[in-house]
Amino acid sequence: MKVNELKEKAKALGVTPGKMKKTELIHSIQQAEGNSQCFGKSKGQCVQTDCCFMKDCVKINL
Repeated sequence: MKVNELKEKAKALGVTPGKMKKTELIHSIQQAEGNSQCFGKSKGQCVQTDCCFMKDCVKINL
């Protein structure tokens, strides 16, 4: 997901993106959705199958 798309998603959830870096923004979105702030910490494995960031997260952790 591109940063502009993330910012729109964040705003829709009531998160003010400001100058957050991509990972910080994703963590804020995860928190607002009631999920664990785990993006980038999966080490190639993830049990959050309903997370819209799963593909990107697993990719960066291989």
